[in-house]
Parts: sequence; structure tokens; C-alpha cells
Amino acid sequence: MVLVLAVVCIAALTLAWDTQRRVRSFEQELVKRQQDSQSQSSEARLLARQSQDASREAAAKVALLEARLSEVALQRSQVEELMQALSRSRDENVVADMEAAVRVALQQSAITGSAEPLVAALSQIDERLARYNQPRLERVRRAVARDLERVKAIGVADVASLSIRLDEAVRLVDELPLLAVAEPRRSGAEAAQRRSAARAAAAASPAQAASAATATWRDQVLELWDHSLAAVWGEVRSLVRVTRIDSPDAVLAAPDQVFFIRENLKLRLLNARLALLSRQFDSAQADLRDAQATLDRYFDRNAKRVQSASDLLRQVMNQARQTGVPRPDDTLAALAAVAAGR
Repeated sequence: MVLVLAVVCIAALTLAWDTQRRVRSFEQELVKRQQDSQSQSSEARLLARQSQDASREAAAKVALLEARLSEVALQRSQVEELMQALSRSRDENVVADMEAAVRVALQQSAITGSAEPLVAALSQIDERLARYNQPRLERVRRAVARDLERVKAIGVADVASLSIRLDEAVRLVDELPLLAVAEPRRSGAEAAQRRSAARAAAAASPAQAASAATATWRDQVLELWDHSLAAVWGEVRSLVRVTRIDSPDAVLAAPDQVFFIRENLKLRLLNARLALLSRQFDSAQADLRDAQATLDRYFDRNAKRVQSASDLLRQVMNQARQTGVPRPDDTLAALAAVAAGR
């Protein structure tokens, strides 16, 4: 019994020792594996960081490649367009140049309000087509001729000449006689002088030389009488002046107001000139009507200088009209048809 118990104890001790040895080996294995897993996780984190850096670098390279690819594509399209432009025929180049010239001239006419750029462009195209002598472009030449006649038929205001006429009217303002200021009339002394000159010419003839010598004292007396009578008559006529006046307030203008009347008239004319240069024909017409009304109201319409200024204003009013420059639609349609190959 004791022996069996001793054997069992020995077996239990042996089993416990073996179990403890295995547990120790398991612990060592676990510690080793934990160290391995830690090293592997650190390596994995390092690899992940490297992969992130690599992915960022790859994304930057891809973006750079895409940008260069787009540049290459743009350059390729430009090269293709250049090759197409170089490969176009002579007729296509001529048609494209003509269309560009017409459109540029149309824009210049729209900006300046003058038909001269369009007329010049159409005339050059007509001359070029005549030199080119291509039957395919004959209908384009006919369309150019129609548009050229239609553009030339439009009367466009000559702003330069109208400005010169307004400058002349402004220069005449200071010389225009007003109704409020009496103009001195010419006396009869000129008539007496004319009669004296006629008698002197008659006395200078050889046939009347003798009679003129005997009647010298009588001619002197008659000449003195004529001069005296003419002077007296001129003074009497200068005292009274009868004039028809439609606006009484024009005669009642004070001398200091006369200066402002002339200056206001000058300002109206200068505003009309500036409106013409700006191609604002409606504003110019309004200023010219006001200036004409001022002339008719305050100035002597029987005076030649007032009539000359009024004629200048009427000429400018009749010619300062807004006229639209027609579009060369026939020429553009013919050029488009030729470019399309129809």
C-alpha cells in the first residue's frame, strides 16, 4: 500500500514537473511570438508609411503626366489645325481673306458711322477678283458689285465739312447785328462823291475841257451843296429807324445781355459741333434748332451776315441725318456658299 502510494506520488511529481516544463516552454514561445508580432507590426507600419508616400508620389506623377498629356493633346490639335490651314487650297485662302476683310470693314463702319471703310473693302475685293479671274468666284464678284452699289447709294453725312460750316457760323456770331443794337446807316455822302467823280470824268474828256475850265467855280459850289445836303439828310435818317419786329422782348434786351446772347449762341453751335463729332445727330439737330430760333428772335434777319449764318445752319441741319450703313449680306452669303463648296 505504501509502495503504491509512493509510486503514485512519484508519478504525480513527474507529471507536475513535466507540466511545469511545458508551461515554461509555452511562455517562452508566447514571449517570442509576441516579440515577433511587435517587430512585424512595426515593419508593417513602416511599410504602410512608405506605401502612402509612394502613393502620393505616384499621384503627383500621374497629375504631372495628365497635364503633359493635355499639353501634348493641345499641341497636337494646333499642329493639326496648322496642317489643315497649310493644306487648304488657294481658293479657300482667298475666300477666307475676303470674308475677314468684309467683316473688319463692317465693324469699322459700325464704329465710325461712315460707309467709306466698307466701300474701300468691297472695291478692293472687286479688283482682286478681277485679277484672280476664277470662274468659281464669279458669283461672288456679282454679289460684291450689288452690295457696292447699294452702299454707295446711301448718303452718309460728311462730318468734317459740317464741322467746318459750324466753325464758320461761330466766327460770324460776333459780327451779326442784333435788333437791340441800332446799326449805323450809310449817309448820302457816297452818292455825292459818285456824282463828283462822274463830273470829273466828264470834264477830263478833250471835247469838254474848255467848258469845264469856265465852270469850275460853279461845280465847286454844287459839290459843296451836295456834301452839305447829304450830311444833313444822313443825320436826319439816323435819328429814326422803322423796323418790323415780331418779338418785342428782343429789342428790350439790355446792352449787358447782348454779350450773353452771343455767347449762348456760340455755346449752342459748339455743342452741335461736338454732337456731330460724337455722331449724336438727334442732339445736334436740337442744338441747331435752338440756335436758329435765337437767330430769328434776337438778330436782324434782313442783314446779309445773319442770312449767311442762317443758311449755314440750315445746310448743316439738312445734312446732319442718321443713316444706317447697309450690311453686305449678298457678299457674305456668296463667300459662305463658295467656302462650303456649293
